[in-house]
Amino acid sequence: MKIAVTGAAGRVGRAVVDLAAAQGHEVVGLDLPELDVTGYDAVAAAIEGCDALVHLAAYPGPELRPEYEVHQNNVTGSYNALLAAAKLGIDRVCLASSVNAIGGVYSRDPRFDYFPVDEAHPSYNEDPYSLSKWIAEAQADSIARRYPHMSIASLRLHGVRTDRPDDIPADAPVRVRDLWGYVLRPAAARAFLLALTADFRGHEVFYIVAPETIVNTPTAQLLATHFPDVPVRGELPGHTGLFDCAKAERLLGWRHDET
Repeated sequence: MKIAVTGAAGRVGRAVVDLAAAQGHEVVGLDLPELDVTGYDAVAAAIEGCDALVHLAAYPGPELRPEYEVHQNNVTGSYNALLAAAKLGIDRVCLASSVNAIGGVYSRDPRFDYFPVDEAHPSYNEDPYSLSKWIAEAQADSIARRYPHMSIASLRLHGVRTDRPDDIPADAPVRVRDLWGYVLRPAAARAFLLALTADFRGHEVFYIVAPETIVNTPTAQLLATHFPDVPVRGELPGHTGLFDCAKAERLLGWRHDET
C-alpha cells in the first residue's frame, strides 16, 4: 500500500513510518512545516494518490498551546484528514486517539464508572485535548455513516514509551488519574498497521494499552486505595491493567506483547 502518515516526525509517527517501510509499504511522511493540517486543500493535495492514511498530526496535550488553539488545531485537522480521505477514495484511515477521550490524566478529578474500562465507557472529558480526541471519534462516526465503504479505526493510545521502568511511584497524582497505564512504541506502531488491513467497515474505537500497569503495586491494592467505590467487572489479578483491549485483539489481531 501507499500510506500517508501525518505527524510523521513525531514519537509515534516515526515508529509507524519505519514499520510501514519495513513491511514493504510506500510511505508518504507528512509533518510541519510542509503540511499544516488545518488547511483542507493542503491536506487533500498531500494525501492524493495514497491507498491509506494514518493521521497522527495534533497537539499531544492541553498545555502546549493556548486551550482554544489546541482544540481548533486538533479538531480541524482530524476532520480535514477524514473528509479528504473520503473524497479522494482513500478507504482505510487510522486516527491517533487517546485514552483521555473519556477524561483522565488532564481531568481535575477523573470519573470512572467501572473497571476495566472498555470502549463502551462514557466520556467525562473536560480539557481541550481530551475533548478534541472525543470529537475526532465523533467525526469518524459521521464520515463512516456518509461513506459506508470506509474502514476507520480510532486507536486510544496511552503514555507511549520506549520501555517499562520499575521505579514509578504508584501514588503520584498523574499516575492515579491515568490509571497507571502505558503502551510501548513498537506495539503502538503495530496497531496502526494492523488497523489498515483489518476486516471491518465503518468506524471502530480500540484501546491500545499494555496488559499490565506501569507500577509494581498490585492492581487490587491500587483500586482499594484510590478507587474503592468503583465496581470491578471480573478478575484483575497481579498487575493487570485497567483498560480492556480485547476488542483490539479480536478485530485487529493486536496483542501488546507480540514479538
